[in-house]
Amino acid sequence: MEPLPRIISARAPLTLAGVPTGFLPVLLADLTRAAPARAVYIAADEAAMRGVADTVHYFAPEIEVLIFPAWDCLPYDRASPSLRATSERLATLAALQQKPTKPQLIITTVNAITQRTLTPFRVRQLTATLKPGARIDRDKLAALLQANGYVRSDTVADSGEYAVRGSLVDLFPAGEPHGLRLDFFGDEIESIRSFDPADQRTIARVESFTLLPASEALLDEDGIKRFRSRYREQFGATATGDPLYQAVSEGRRLAGMDHWLPLIEEKLSTLFEHLGDGLMIVRDSGSVGAASARFEAISDYHANRVRAQSTDLGSYRPLAPETLYLSASDWDAAIASKPFHLATPFSEPESASVIDFAIQPARDFTPERGRGDNIYDAAAAHAIGLARQGKGLILACYSNGSRERLSGLLADHGVKGLVLADSWQSAQGLAAKGTQPPLIILPLDHGFTTPTFALLTEQDLLGDRLVRRAKRKKSADAFLSELATLTPGDLVVHMEHGIGRYDGLTSIPVGNAPHDCVALSYAGGDKLYVPVENIDVLSRYGSESDGVALDRLGGVGWQTRKARMKQRIREIAGELIATAALRALREADVAEAGPDYPAFVDRFPYAETDDQDRAIAEVLEDLGSGKPMDRLVCGDVGFGKTEVALRAAYVAAMAGMQVALICPTTLLARQHYSTFVERFHGLPMRIGRLSRLVPANEAKGVKEGLADGTLDIVIGTHALLTKGLDFKRLGLVVVDEEQRFGVTHKERLKALKTDVHMLTLTATPIPRTLQMAMSGLRELSVIQTPPVDRLAVRTYVMPWDPVVLREALLREHYRGGQSFFVTPRIADLPDIEQFFRETIPEISYVIAHGQMAASEVEERMSAFYDRKYDVLISTTIIESGLDIPSANTMIINRADRFGLAQLYQLRGRVGRSKTRAYAYMTTAPERLMTDTAERRLKVLSDLDSLGAGFQLASHDLDIRGAGNLLGDEQSGHIREVGFELYQSMLEEAIMDAKAGGLAEAKPRDLSPQITVDAPVLIPDDYVPDLNLRMSLYRRINELESAQELEAFAAELIDRFGKLPEPTENLLTLMQIKLNARTAHIAKIDLGPRGALVSFWNDSFPDIPGLLAYVARLNGIAKLRPDNRLAITRAWSDPKARLHGALQLSKGLAKILR
Repeated sequence: MEPLPRIISARAPLTLAGVPTGFLPVLLADLTRAAPARAVYIAADEAAMRGVADTVHYFAPEIEVLIFPAWDCLPYDRASPSLRATSERLATLAALQQKPTKPQLIITTVNAITQRTLTPFRVRQLTATLKPGARIDRDKLAALLQANGYVRSDTVADSGEYAVRGSLVDLFPAGEPHGLRLDFFGDEIESIRSFDPADQRTIARVESFTLLPASEALLDEDGIKRFRSRYREQFGATATGDPLYQAVSEGRRLAGMDHWLPLIEEKLSTLFEHLGDGLMIVRDSGSVGAASARFEAISDYHANRVRAQSTDLGSYRPLAPETLYLSASDWDAAIASKPFHLATPFSEPESASVIDFAIQPARDFTPERGRGDNIYDAAAAHAIGLARQGKGLILACYSNGSRERLSGLLADHGVKGLVLADSWQSAQGLAAKGTQPPLIILPLDHGFTTPTFALLTEQDLLGDRLVRRAKRKKSADAFLSELATLTPGDLVVHMEHGIGRYDGLTSIPVGNAPHDCVALSYAGGDKLYVPVENIDVLSRYGSESDGVALDRLGGVGWQTRKARMKQRIREIAGELIATAALRALREADVAEAGPDYPAFVDRFPYAETDDQDRAIAEVLEDLGSGKPMDRLVCGDVGFGKTEVALRAAYVAAMAGMQVALICPTTLLARQHYSTFVERFHGLPMRIGRLSRLVPANEAKGVKEGLADGTLDIVIGTHALLTKGLDFKRLGLVVVDEEQRFGVTHKERLKALKTDVHMLTLTATPIPRTLQMAMSGLRELSVIQTPPVDRLAVRTYVMPWDPVVLREALLREHYRGGQSFFVTPRIADLPDIEQFFRETIPEISYVIAHGQMAASEVEERMSAFYDRKYDVLISTTIIESGLDIPSANTMIINRADRFGLAQLYQLRGRVGRSKTRAYAYMTTAPERLMTDTAERRLKVLSDLDSLGAGFQLASHDLDIRGAGNLLGDEQSGHIREVGFELYQSMLEEAIMDAKAGGLAEAKPRDLSPQITVDAPVLIPDDYVPDLNLRMSLYRRINELESAQELEAFAAELIDRFGKLPEPTENLLTLMQIKLNARTAHIAKIDLGPRGALVSFWNDSFPDIPGLLAYVARLNGIAKLRPDNRLAITRAWSDPKARLHGALQLSKGLAKILR
């Protein structure tokens, strides 16, 4: 009997033997098609589940795949499962209530299926269909969303969030690809449109949608009542003071409350009750071990919680395991009640209970890779061998790019007739012919060999490729523009008046109309109010605001400082240009990539990101240009700058040059040395190292090798810059983390620079505008996209909880990894040591902080790098440049005391390998945080996408100073005038110097003032969130053309509804301001009887044009002796005045266009 019908009709569980991992999706696709009801696959863990889910539809596009993941938190955790996981779970449960219309495959994990969830009745009760024309009160909808587990936020950016703004409700429902925007008219839904959370603009109309809960723990009235009575019953009346009890009683959601789901729900059921009868169930062979590990973990975590439980308020009071999870005996009973077929990769003899598919795993190329043989030759030989046996060969690649590269390389090595296939069916057809091996895009990790053909994947061939799961893009820009908002107490710099303190937005009456202004306070308590339309004269000072003195209003200190600064910046720009000119005249040796270069590239186990590709191409082009390269590569830590250096070094060394790589610390030098040795293994290159930790004999040999030319690549610290070191044929110098070298070393580097190629790597990001200005002076490559397989770091924000922290550190310890523990102040270290000694005695730790001698810090870091300790306890010194792949847990103590970019940098220290990393941001157990700190932590736990680092860092770049793009004196300058202003001054100076100083004074700093007694503001009932309002004001001030203003108005209407009149006035005012800037107008005063226009510097560039304009206006306009223009016009209301001013500014701007 054929295997498929036999499996489908089986009444007892079968063992499906000879099913390697790669073949599993093919088998599941066939079984799902043939099964009378639903098919279910139980994977051992989340990764296996996603692996099958991502590939099944390649083999059978017509089947419907539903994923049911487990909660992505630990049993008895302080954290709730993420909204994404619960949304996926509920979307699947809702889909299971409908009759399947096509073959359905449900993929789940042991952890998910052994956990109890909502009953089918409850899921049906909770799903509501909303469509235009439906009547529902807006406040009622908000309450319903809140009860359904949605989280209210200002701007909807992720699954499970909602926002109410005027007549609009935005929400991001579970199971939907986009957010939805509901437009109400009274209590009727007028329209539903989908919108893109990245830019908040609407995409298309939606006819109707199903509203699913976003969480399984639902706080409706009955649920709260049940919870209160059961919690008291179980834990006694004293427990009513617990934060959890208080929060749920008030209908508030608390992190981790999902673990008390059995108290909230009437009863819970298992996934089996949702799936129905006649199921075809296959489970992974690893699921047996996974199930026993799961039950063991649940009882362990429960025992830990019970042990640590006390009568204190807020103590964790765990429920019995069987209330939320199946017990081992329940699970065994479930398996006995239905045929659960077991798929195993190993072959077994056929019998009544075993079907052997006899599929072999793919050919393993590890021995060849280990010996350093040419993989492509081996693959070609394998293809020829298969053809002799009459078997076809199919090659699976992860992406178009890798498919192109692989087909080229294999063709070079003698594999003929490769064709690109676009579907599995056509690939099988081609393989059956046996003459033309097809290449197909299929994200499988490992292939398999059947009696008729062999499927080989990129990973089988080249070793560990890090597979990319396409990440959900979450726009960092949307966050950052709203984060760049000022918070009261921040220091700001006013163009004319210098450094003041921002006090917030206030509304000030101008005439009879309210006008939003930004309030600033200066030294001596002076106050200054800046109208929101002139906010562009303000810039953020930067984060380092300690010990900065405020300026006096009307004092001369600021103006002199600014003038002195301008002079110095001009000199810097001049110097830069001179160096660039000199470089253009010199010549250097040419180095070009040889025929073996692609094979060297293939040793890189990641797919290059686009930016990285671009940076590599630019570097190679520079090396081949015959002019000395001087390129700066900027990119966040771990974004693949080292790979750029490796490839440059390979090309240069193959062209016969010597390469020197210089790093600031011995630790980094060690790290680079081991990377280089590994990548250049088996190539005819000698690599040496020099630093104070290298034994004297080895150092002597290296120096001799450099002098006589026998050593090709040397890696070291500034020991490479000492006087007595000679290179025979130095051709390329790579400087890593340039910003950390001192002046003297920089000078030595400059001396080397005359005709060798220089490649500089730095982690300091450069804001885009400055980047534009710098182009052509120093070649710049910026890598902004992170390597994609860095799993986003799971971030938890929680009050200090010894049980959770102990578990986190031990979990890392037992999986063979290391952890970082960061605290903001050195004073906290003794308490933390005590915590480690008393709570986690089994873990060894080492302490490092900034008050130790540099050499001692380095020794301790080296010991940690060599895995002599489990935990590094430190202040923020681990922020810079350190890459320890084995460290994957980070605990940040008092996270509310750190700046956003600092937290981001710190979090970037973990999650640098394929292992999932965890970051715990802990706050003080009792004390309240400031609002800003709370928002900062929320943003960070949301910012899963990694590329945010770059923009985030440049938005908060001032935390680390702007790195040393230009020379050593920069950071002092920044302190004098503040960060943003310094940058714009520098940009201006470079532009001027490029134009040869011809650029005349431009009204670039001009911020025309327009006084009118019309209400000019964004009302707080239109945009209730203050920070969002402030950020919108900042954005309006950055708009530079009428088109941009139009687009911005459209976005406002789209996001918040119809524009109120004061906001329309604001946009008109901005339009007037743009025209006024073109027309060199400094001020327009508007009143009921006309207007008075003052020009910038009391002069107008085109006087004849102005006189002609006055003449045309026929007596309405008059040019006064003090060079002001007076307009006499009766404007009865503010609207008419604004309109008049708009026409006037247009007319004056036209003269100069």
